[in-house]
Formats: sequence, C-alpha cells, structure tokens
Amino acid sequence: MTGPTFKPTLSKIAQSFLLVFFVASAGLSGCLSNPVSFEKCEDDSNCLTIAFEAKEEYRNSDENPQKLADHLSDILGKEVEIYPVSSPAATIEALRFGHADIGFLDGGAAWLSWQLYGLEVLGAEQKADGRPFYNAIAWVHQDSDMAMADKDGDNSTDPFELMAGKTSCHTSALGSSGMLLPMGYMITNGYIEVVGDPNEIDSLHDTVTGHFSEDSSIPESGGKYYRYIGSLRCLAEGGMDYISFAKDPTVPSYCGNEDSNDNEDWCFTGDFQTIDDYYALPTFGKAPSHPIMFNPDFLDTTNVTALQDALAQMSQSDSGLDVLDDVLSTPGITIVNTTDHLGNYGTLIEGVPGIQAYFSDKYDL
Repeated sequence: MTGPTFKPTLSKIAQSFLLVFFVASAGLSGCLSNPVSFEKCEDDSNCLTIAFEAKEEYRNSDENPQKLADHLSDILGKEVEIYPVSSPAATIEALRFGHADIGFLDGGAAWLSWQLYGLEVLGAEQKADGRPFYNAIAWVHQDSDMAMADKDGDNSTDPFELMAGKTSCHTSALGSSGMLLPMGYMITNGYIEVVGDPNEIDSLHDTVTGHFSEDSSIPESGGKYYRYIGSLRCLAEGGMDYISFAKDPTVPSYCGNEDSNDNEDWCFTGDFQTIDDYYALPTFGKAPSHPIMFNPDFLDTTNVTALQDALAQMSQSDSGLDVLDDVLSTPGITIVNTTDHLGNYGTLIEGVPGIQAYFSDKYDL
C-alpha cells in the first residue's frame, strides 16, 4: 500500500518580519469584511474584552458569542464585550497590544504566541470525554513485535526501536497526534534522525519515509486514509507490521461500539478479528485542546482568578454548560496553566524540523 505524500512549500519568517507585520496590521486585525455587531461596554474601566473569530452567520444563531459575553457578565458583575477578529494572527495581535483581554487559539497558535510574545493560558476547552487534551499514541496489533516488547515485564526491548522499517499510518501531513507529537518525540529522544535540513518543514516527509517504510501513508485532505479514522483503517487493512499514529480514543470510537453495526466495516478483517487485537503503545505526549489565552502585561492576577472562577462556575451549571456547548462546542472548561497545558507539547514538537517557521507561516505571523 502506498499512501499519498506531501510537499508543502513554506517560508521561514524572521523576527524582523514579525515586527513589521504587527506594526502594519495593528489597526486592522479587529476588522471584518462583513462585521457582526456586538454590544459595547459603556464603562471601559469595568469591562472584559474577548477576542473572538466571529462570522456573519453568528448574527442570529445559538453560536453567537454575545451569549458567552452576557453569561460571563452576569457572573463577574462587570460588562463583557466581544472584539471580533478574522484569524488566529489577529487574536494574537489583539492580546499582544491589549485590544482584548482574552482570546481562543488552537494548540499550535497558542504555543507560538507563548514562545514569541509571552501570552499565557488561564483555561482550556474540554474534549468530548471531559479532558483538555488527547494522548498521542501508536496503535499496533497485539501480536506484533512492538506490542510484545511493551508487554515484556523486564523492558529488555524498546517497542519504539522496533518501528524502523515498518509502515506508518499518519492522520495527515502535519496533524498533532498523528504526526507532530510522535515524530517530535521520536526525534527528540534519538529514535529517528532528521533527513535533510533541520530548519525546513519539507524535511519531515523524507524523515518519515527514511525511518519507516517508503510506503508509509501521509494522506492529503479527503484521502482514503485521512484523519484518525483513516489512520486506523490503514492499520486494519495493512496488518501486523503497520502502525497507526492517532489518539487514545481512536479505536474505541470506530471499532469499540457494543452494537457491531456502529463499528466501521473494516475494523475486524485480516489480522484484526476482535477489539482486543488492537494494542495501544505508551503515549508520546498530550495534544492540547484550544486554550484561553491572555497577556499578563494587561490582565492582572486578580482578574485572571476572577475569570477562572467564573468559567469554572459555568462548567458546573446547566445554563453555563449550554452556553459553552452552543458557542464553543465544548462540554466544559478546565482551569489549567500555561506550562501544564502547552509545556510538554512544545518540548516535543520543537524536535520537528522547521516547525516554528511552519507555524509562523500557517498563522501569518
């Protein structure tokens, strides 16, 4: 089986360019081509401002972030205003220069904003199972040499050392759990050597196919083996010497349902006859959920604590949970700090060749 490959073209963004970008965009980031109108604070001295990527369709929708602002206002006893932005770069800019007090970012943008500008985490959206993260792991067959090595009580053989030459099934070219975390872990810990320029993201493809099989699956969007479901299918159809890099709920989600009709039809074919044939190796690390970021230069400890208490209260009431589900599509907010939420993730992905330049380009920073 030969999986589709990728060849992204990305430029390395210099610090000087970052400065020019933000100076040039300082007055533009809050502007949208078709802005949605939100209520403005009457008293700026008693106002919390939330940077939010608002869309035109939010105007008359349960997803309207004004619902979040109103609910937080009731709890905090102060006005809360939505500051509409158009992109993660605009959210970072708004926080960096004090145009907004808090904003929502994905893991990559949050990590980059922390590294470049000292933005911090005060809470994080929960995944469907209530955790603010997923574990990035490798799924293999229970009778594979990798699984047997992990089951060996004396730890005489490292299962990760046995992955060389096997066919790896990734979720996408640059997915967190399916590519960046496992590759970052294995590069950082000396299992894999980077092939090519360590400062270029292009080197990641050659590093994968150089260490694993040339037939490894690195799917493009929409491909047969794309995303978590595709990575697992690649393993199921491949067999004993295949590896699915995914997240810990992947097998239970697609092949672990009590009603067999709810399982994917490829789950139990070939080498995989039961759910117990799928084996999870130890985690590479945590893939963080979307954190709530703030700038400690503008939001002091007292206000951070008050906001954390308000978010925790929302996560414990039916009305609050309804708002979080409608607006953020999350079952709750976990109060967590920057190091606990992004530290392990950042340490691992730093081993991926060209990763900071990639994120800078992705988020237009």
